[in-house]
Amino acid sequence: MTLTQQEMRELPLFRRLRHAVGKAVADFAMIREGDRIAVGVSGGKDSYTLLLLLEELRRRAPIDFQLVAVIIDSGYPGYRGDIVRDYVTSLGIPCHLETTTHYEIITEKRRPGSSYCSICARLKRGALYGLADSLGCNKLALGHHGDDFIETLLLNQFFVGSLKAMSANMLADNGRTTVIRPLVYASEEEIVDFMGQVGLPVVSCNCPVSDSTDLKRRRMKELLKELEQEIPHIRSSMLKALSNVHPRHLLDQQLQGL
Repeated sequence: MTLTQQEMRELPLFRRLRHAVGKAVADFAMIREGDRIAVGVSGGKDSYTLLLLLEELRRRAPIDFQLVAVIIDSGYPGYRGDIVRDYVTSLGIPCHLETTTHYEIITEKRRPGSSYCSICARLKRGALYGLADSLGCNKLALGHHGDDFIETLLLNQFFVGSLKAMSANMLADNGRTTVIRPLVYASEEEIVDFMGQVGLPVVSCNCPVSDSTDLKRRRMKELLKELEQEIPHIRSSMLKALSNVHPRHLLDQQLQGL
């Protein structure tokens, strides 16, 4: 059974997550007076959690800002964006469901051996930026949590050769939309536990390759679990490292002025 908003607010885990989001918003100056924020909602655990916490923050905040939930239907057979839309609407949050032909485009344009996920992500990101513009939103909130930041850091180090993760608050390449990630201080484990307590209508994206792709990211998850057996605080330490950078002790020649 799905809990009501009031019942959710009484959960100790909800309060912990709310504190984590509030701290992230304050630390990275994510939200300002008058902001209109498009919140990417897929129907998965992360985006639902993000939307609920931002709505709670909006309700309690001393400043005025607006939320608009945006759902991208990529055209994967069986995806139930209507279930997500109906739940979001029941919360009293404005919601826009955008139907696209991304699945057809990917099927036609993807080169053999190229990543299915990367082209899908690019198409979805472009659609989200476009929707944020058309809906008059100056910011786009995405549901990446702390584990996503850490895994991305490891992926780039191991497979790309760059020291890069994600930004909690960043102006997008279009020069108009600021992307914010308020779940940066929340862990995936906490979000999974929260979803188990509140009983939300989680909806699968129905990606046809979801069970076989992103093997590298899965390996990073496994690696972190293995290391956590020896170093219990490794996740918090790695997340802290992302905000404690010492450029003089790196090899980037540009940073050294060479």
